[in-house]
Amino acid sequence: MTDVLRRGRASLAFAFFAQGAAFALLVTRIPAIQDRYGISDALLPVFLAAVPVLAGVGSVVTEQLVKRVRPSRLLRWSQPLVLLALLGAGAGGRGQLAAVAVALGVFGLSVGALDASMNMLGVSLQRAYGRSIMLGFHATYSLGGIVGASLAWAGAHWQLALWVSYLPVVAVLLPATLVGSRWYVEGDTGAAEGSEGGGVVFRLLLPLCLVMTFAYIGDSTVSNWSAKYLKDVLGSSEQLATVPYNVYMVTTLVGRALGDFGVRRFGAVAVVRLGALVAAGGFAVVAAAPGAWPGMLGFTLLGLGLCVLVPQTFAAAGRLFPGASDAAVARLNVFNYVGFLVGSPLVGAVGDAWSYRGAMLLPMVLVLVTLVYARSFATSPGGYGGGHERPRTADVGRGSNGL
Repeated sequence: MTDVLRRGRASLAFAFFAQGAAFALLVTRIPAIQDRYGISDALLPVFLAAVPVLAGVGSVVTEQLVKRVRPSRLLRWSQPLVLLALLGAGAGGRGQLAAVAVALGVFGLSVGALDASMNMLGVSLQRAYGRSIMLGFHATYSLGGIVGASLAWAGAHWQLALWVSYLPVVAVLLPATLVGSRWYVEGDTGAAEGSEGGGVVFRLLLPLCLVMTFAYIGDSTVSNWSAKYLKDVLGSSEQLATVPYNVYMVTTLVGRALGDFGVRRFGAVAVVRLGALVAAGGFAVVAAAPGAWPGMLGFTLLGLGLCVLVPQTFAAAGRLFPGASDAAVARLNVFNYVGFLVGSPLVGAVGDAWSYRGAMLLPMVLVLVTLVYARSFATSPGGYGGGHERPRTADVGRGSNGL
């Protein structure tokens, strides 16, 4: 294993961490942003929906840009844009709706480019390593999310202005990510398998797109409805109702930190199947829970189950289209935002029309559909994963220093 690869892996892991922290700092302070700018309850969903929609646009644009510009360069410059947009979202004053709209718009577009390019590099670096490391990158994202959410809690607890909460984080992360970007590494691509003329055949990618969508519907269900469900349905206190999402984030971190070892030992198909079954079991426990603590067990299972699906979906796209992995990852990344955009209102609509216990069965069924597509995560003969991983790196790929 070369020092080039080690530095590339560490610098990319830090990029994932910074993105997790930035995103958590935004989404956990939405009520404060609404109050600061005087955004009405009727207008707030428009602002919130705009971010994932524009992120999807950013991911589509990234697919075209990487034909001419290296993903490492896009990552290097999209990450500062995300951090500056975060600071901008907290810097305005009451009534300045145009200012916050621009800040959130820039945040959405740059997040789309950042997520796509970050996962492109992760897939490329995993190919250079010859074994599963993708879950580890997403584990650092989860760690960043926990840190960001904790900092957001501290800012709310001490009633700090948004820009006061955001400025120290941006002041630390922005130069650190720029310095770290010097060591990004891009692996070489091989012959295009499952592609036409080196491109992506969407019918082959579609099963992975569906898995990505279903995984994010499950994730958005937890992030948007866990507190309300515990308090209104299971009768917990308001303080206890804040715990499930934190538990979910911690178990997501643990599952991803250990997940690469599972993929190396048992293969991606087995890990994805187990993750889908555990997640479905978590939703079933939540739906049937007689009280708050059994419900907490369900959310714990959800974190352990859902955490493996998204990283392995990106990795599977890279294996399926080794000659066009950047395009496959960018296109797949759009369905991240589709799931995020659809999940919360879908569960809310079912909950209002039927019951919130019944609404928890909807993401359970969708996650179980992943079992139908599990074979899409299999490796080709001679590839890595599923018991065929190369123990040592044969190809370092190309470093991106001096971009």
